[in-house]
Amino acid sequence: MSQWKSLAFSALTVALVSSVSVAPAQVSINIGVAPVCPYGYFDYAPYNCAPYGYYGPDWFVGGVFIGAGPWFHGHHGFYGHVDNRYDPHHGYNGPMPERGEQPFNHFHANAAVDGQGHIGNAGHDGSHEHSAGFQGHGGGHH
Repeated sequence: MSQWKSLAFSALTVALVSSVSVAPAQVSINIGVAPVCPYGYFDYAPYNCAPYGYYGPDWFVGGVFIGAGPWFHGHHGFYGHVDNRYDPHHGYNGPMPERGEQPFNHFHANAAVDGQGHIGNAGHDGSHEHSAGFQGHGGGHH
């Protein structure tokens, strides 16, 4: 009888294993909508609003921020000027704008970074960028 139970158990195991269907795994990552900030937002989580003066005009096209981090939508190979003295990762602890605040105007570049925060060459001198990008004088798309 024990041999009969072993055979029945084996048959049941084979039946159960063969009836299992394999479905492809699906991975979905929803990052949500980009933060609404008057001067753009930092390219790292939690994507807080950047203070005025961090991003230069290169980062704005037609008055619209071209995004950073997961929402970056500038052209391939883009590097735009930033003033990283306004980055908390570089020691800045001054005022930060709240989401939805209205912008004002002045900028002094000291670095160029891509949409993911990597330092590079913007292909032009940022010291001549005097008006803020939200005024529509950006250089992100040519």
